[in-house]
Amino acid sequence: MLGIEGTAWAASAAVFDTETDDVFIETDAYEPDSGGIHPREAAEHMHDAIPRVVETALAHARETFDGPDTEPPVDAVAFSRGPGLGPCLRTVGTAARALAQSLDVPLIGVNHMVAHLEIGRHTADFDSPVCLNASGANAHLLAYRNGRYRVLGETMDTGVGNAIDKFTRHVGWSHPGGPKVEEAAKDGELIDLPYVVKGMDFSFSGSMSAAKQRYDDGVPVEDICYSLQETIFAMLTEVAERALSLTGSDELVLGGGVGQNARLREMLADMCEQRGADFHAPEPRFLRDNAGMIAVLGAKMYEAGETLAIEDSRVDPNFRPDQVPVTWRTDEPELAVGRGGVGSGEETGQVQGAEAVVDLDPTADCVTKRRRPKAYRHPDLDERLRTERTRLEARLTNLARREGVPTPVLSDIDPQESVLEFAFVGDCDLRAVLDDEAGTTHVRDVGRHLARLHRAGIVHGDPTTRNVRIAADRTYLIDFGLGYHTDHVEDYAMDLHVFDQSLVGTANDPEPLREAVREGYREVGEERVLERLLDVEGRGRYVGGES
Repeated sequence: MLGIEGTAWAASAAVFDTETDDVFIETDAYEPDSGGIHPREAAEHMHDAIPRVVETALAHARETFDGPDTEPPVDAVAFSRGPGLGPCLRTVGTAARALAQSLDVPLIGVNHMVAHLEIGRHTADFDSPVCLNASGANAHLLAYRNGRYRVLGETMDTGVGNAIDKFTRHVGWSHPGGPKVEEAAKDGELIDLPYVVKGMDFSFSGSMSAAKQRYDDGVPVEDICYSLQETIFAMLTEVAERALSLTGSDELVLGGGVGQNARLREMLADMCEQRGADFHAPEPRFLRDNAGMIAVLGAKMYEAGETLAIEDSRVDPNFRPDQVPVTWRTDEPELAVGRGGVGSGEETGQVQGAEAVVDLDPTADCVTKRRRPKAYRHPDLDERLRTERTRLEARLTNLARREGVPTPVLSDIDPQESVLEFAFVGDCDLRAVLDDEAGTTHVRDVGRHLARLHRAGIVHGDPTTRNVRIAADRTYLIDFGLGYHTDHVEDYAMDLHVFDQSLVGTANDPEPLREAVREGYREVGEERVLERLLDVEGRGRYVGGES
């Protein structure tokens, strides 16, 4: 399989031998003279570099091909169809079409973001992992369900690599900024920067603005770089753990150029070790933009018959990963959510959540929740977050009940040890009944409950199908640790968005449920929040390019 990549920075071609699993990659990366990427310059680079890298890759294919010289040395041509910068994608698409026609072989259009996930799954030999993609223009979590890769969480402003680059440009450092921040961070100490996690979504803009201001105020740049890494990588690791907890997966793969950062990989490995999950980061050549991942996924798609007619091969700069039918995985397991284990209705003993360990004892009508220290986070940051969230959860759980939202009764709190005791409520988690007849009713209840919270100026912060408890005649909201007070319609819409994403990630047929939660919200809440939700849903960061 010949793969061609060119979404933004890297003009790259690769050959993947499915029999030996060998991947040969030739890359010529665009390097701007100053600042970030210049789309026209990048496209001009693609125009000049793609013929050279393709020629080198084809020469390698010919050298290792054991067939006659009259036959093409590859079975098909795969290319990055999107997401990415339009001028770059069009250049690569034109080259791929011409090559496929000249060699008289099929053409395959690959989603760049799905390729990041698949190369990790391929090199790790995982069954059904959650993927954290941390690249220049992107940061999101993907997991396979119902024949597609679903977006469980994502950045709501900018990609992680681009966020770092904004700071380094402010400092006056040349591109790429990531390695320079990683080097400077070795001599730094922790300072406070905004830490923004909303369920499995997150935001970097506040951290970057604060970092720039601290630099202008004379704070040593080493301390800022160290704190940037400790803060934003802890955010990414936390949401990755939330995705593992929500889906029930015990496998995590890392993708994207920022995945080359040693501290990020260390945090993710520590988190997975602490919760008993497996973690895999591909070798660096597969993390940054590269044609190797395009060739590997192209081979899987080719085997499944996913080829393109030339007239249907138009590139798509906004090509979402959840638009891709994952036909090459039809006989493989999906994430085992909803049935068995937590949420099955047989809940006793100790449960490992994303943020805490919960001891369940329905016979004693008691639940004890302990926010244990997270090994991946800086101790000072970890202690602050655990204490703040414990206090918030206690206060907001009580305030929500006063607004008519069913919540468990709090019986005790120890903020120093980050321990809470609640009354035991419900028979199972919402995710256990999503596909039952009663699921729609309970989801509609969640819409009403969120509307009541928002009318009172309260945001839950993490309303997922794991944080809703179900009884025969009642729907309880639990786990208010990420909640806060606000009067911003944007925050209310984000609350709904978090719940909506959890439905997509855990329900077999999410569309009726997504409509049900809106119906419930409309009965009690304000239409302007639902209108803003449409804006939030349109902000997905599916553009190409690594930092």
